[in-house]
Amino acid sequence: MILGTAGHIDHGKTTLVKALTGVDTDRLPEEKKRGITIDLGFAPLVLDDAGTIGIVDVPGHEGFIRTMLAGASGIDIGLLVIAADEGVMPQTREHLDILSLLKIQQVIVALAKSDLADTEWLGLVRDEVDSLLEPTAYGGSRVIPVSARTGEGLAELRSAISAAAAMVSPRNVETDLFRMPVDRVFSVRGTGTVVTGTIWSGSVARESMVTLYPGSRQLRVRAVETHGAAITSARAGERTALALAGCDVSEVGRGSVLVGDPAWVETSEIDAELEIHASAPRITSRTRLRFHLGTSDVGCRVAGRGASDPADALGARSRIVLEHPVIARGGDHFVLRYPSPPATIGGGTVLDPYPPRRRRSSGGGARRQLPDGDAVVHSQLDRMLAASGLAGVRYSSLPIRLGLPAAETAAHCAAARCYIVNGRSYAGSVIDQTANAVVQNISAHAANFTLEPGVSLQTLRAAFRAEPAVIDAVLNRLVGEGKIELDGGFARPAGWKPELNADEQRISDSIVQAIRDQPNEPPGVHELSEKFGPRTGTLLRKLDRDGVLKRVSDDRYYSSEAVTGIVGLVRAALVPGRLYSPAELRDVVGVSRKYLIPLLEFFDRTGVTERAMAGRRILPPRRPVAAEK
Repeated sequence: MILGTAGHIDHGKTTLVKALTGVDTDRLPEEKKRGITIDLGFAPLVLDDAGTIGIVDVPGHEGFIRTMLAGASGIDIGLLVIAADEGVMPQTREHLDILSLLKIQQVIVALAKSDLADTEWLGLVRDEVDSLLEPTAYGGSRVIPVSARTGEGLAELRSAISAAAAMVSPRNVETDLFRMPVDRVFSVRGTGTVVTGTIWSGSVARESMVTLYPGSRQLRVRAVETHGAAITSARAGERTALALAGCDVSEVGRGSVLVGDPAWVETSEIDAELEIHASAPRITSRTRLRFHLGTSDVGCRVAGRGASDPADALGARSRIVLEHPVIARGGDHFVLRYPSPPATIGGGTVLDPYPPRRRRSSGGGARRQLPDGDAVVHSQLDRMLAASGLAGVRYSSLPIRLGLPAAETAAHCAAARCYIVNGRSYAGSVIDQTANAVVQNISAHAANFTLEPGVSLQTLRAAFRAEPAVIDAVLNRLVGEGKIELDGGFARPAGWKPELNADEQRISDSIVQAIRDQPNEPPGVHELSEKFGPRTGTLLRKLDRDGVLKRVSDDRYYSSEAVTGIVGLVRAALVPGRLYSPAELRDVVGVSRKYLIPLLEFFDRTGVTERAMAGRRILPPRRPVAAEK
């Protein structure tokens, strides 16, 4: 895990880190010359009962808040350093505010330079610190007087760090997706480009492939180091240096991010839960702010009604529009600052890094109380899937949108009755609504078209704006529930069959008789419709499905026995292997060309004959003609 320092300039952060670790984190000549920390510094802290903890030392000067934010991202424990001889100062307050906004799990206060303060003054400073911490989540945190010069309190501070480490929630390493914001980049002769950072999630191994953002470039990890030692892999919570093959040092910098899965994509808009200070000036959609997430620092605007007033924005879901895309994940914490004059005004938590398009009627800015634990995940999952409707959400993106490892995401999807079809997830409620609509559609069709076999599956798929596979999944579910049945390319209510009424039965019998009266040259559909009325076409199709008639062409139906007789005649007359011209076949069948051509095409379709350039040849029987419908 990672411990990060915080506190006012010249309060002894770097000196204290050196006393704890033996490492001087001020590495730049300018830092040594000026006696102040300008850039991030790093050191390993070895504790007997907690292992090795990476320390990030940040600058305390107000002009380097952007650097401090880059260092504070990804830490687990905050070490707030306050000089005992000066007490709480402006950057003490802002740094504590940043730790709070970033939801750092544990904070320890070190009263540095305690040897410069007498007992009475030290007591006053402790009271001031308690008052500072009391309204925050860190009220009651350990406050330890310490002196880097005399060594007083160092053992107690080490013990406090070990105790805080034991209370930090463990990170999921095995099944989570790799992500590492870059905070430093340099070149090493013989090695090439090297980047450093704190691994936020997952793990990375030597010779693995990673993607660099911005730019979406695929790079190979040539080597992995942590605390100066070469290792085969590093995991979440470790300070890590990666040697990268495939990029120049000028192509990567602080604010870049390395990820290890194609599901990660950049985003220029996020939905977030805001936490704006009550003392902050009014924010409008035109207000330009700075958005700090990980080591990224980009311009942004806060859109939505939730940002119109600081009090209303507290706890409100708002849309943040970024000037440049970033890599973000559900649950990420960020900080918002005014660019000029620079000031921290609040922050928030990413609710959805890939939100849907906003709707004017949306009440996105409404105040709400978020539940805790699994209920938060289910609420987020329901919201994003319901908003996507039948478009669904790419399943591989859910671990990123929810901020969970893949295994936990799968468990939550199962608990929330999500449907996963062809790599996309759909809300159970959306599928339920669609299933009800499909049943209504099928029932309405059965009521309006009583003689049809049901509604065609092609018509059903076209009626809903969804992938055909989704509608097919809904249909299969309805079949399993016994609500509908599928027959070939049609769907109908379970147990429903087309039935003829007395009048329809009379007309149907008359149609069959008219066709049987002229078995080889039956009347066409147009002639039958003129004689028997507008329902003729529907009745002919039903008679064909029932096997009474056989549709030879769109305009011609034959009785089934007539077709059987003609096929038998053709098979008996034709010699296998010989090609016959249409004229020869006309003589065999004994009908005019008007009837012959549709019959021959029917024979070709049903496997009775095979057409070649010079004519047709008879084929051996493969299946009963009556099976063709």
